[in-house]
Amino acid sequence: MQEYIRKRVLDIGTYILESSATVRQTADVFGVSKSTVHKDVTERLPLVNEKLSMEVKHILEMNKAERHIRGGEATRKKYQEN
Repeated sequence: MQEYIRKRVLDIGTYILESSATVRQTADVFGVSKSTVHKDVTERLPLVNEKLSMEVKHILEMNKAERHIRGGEATRKKYQEN
């Protein structure tokens, strides 16, 4: 694995852990695609840092379980503004 990818993987993992950010939010912050973020945290992070990988996986599972709520809130907010 190239060094810049290794650094990005660790930075992304740390960011998600500290901010509980979603994959989409993380992709916006780091200027990469959602697919890249997902690949980094599911495939590459376990190879680089197993402990961090498990913690990030837990946060992403929690985000996935809550995504229907965030979607409903976004829709409610959209129609309240109009």
